[in-house]
Amino acid sequence: MKAFADAPVLVKPGLTNTKTDRVYELRSYESGTEKLFHNKVEMFNKGGEVGIFKRLGFNAVFYGEVIAGASMPNLMYMTTHADMAARDRNWKSFSNDPAWNQLKVDPAYQDNVSRIEINFLKARPYSDL
Repeated sequence: MKAFADAPVLVKPGLTNTKTDRVYELRSYESGTEKLFHNKVEMFNKGGEVGIFKRLGFNAVFYGEVIAGASMPNLMYMTTHADMAARDRNWKSFSNDPAWNQLKVDPAYQDNVSRIEINFLKARPYSDL
């Protein structure tokens, strides 16, 4: 993966609860064309989607453009939540956020994702995150 401009390095989650209770959400957004893919990456960076996630406390570990693989073109990012209830609250606040609601209807960023895949992960005892 190639890191997003607005998230150039891995970030350790700022959570204080035990790692074993945390929920790691790995999301993959596939686009129908390279043009639409670059548009979605721009939406995260220039459009401010990364900033919205940060402001709402999603504890993102990374955002990246996938440069090789079976499902192309796509981007991936991972958020971290104290537990599944916190994850659900975070997504509810995201869906109600005025900045997100303005961004998602911006004509510049329409129809740029054709498929979303979501995987939930748990930390292993040896994990640094």
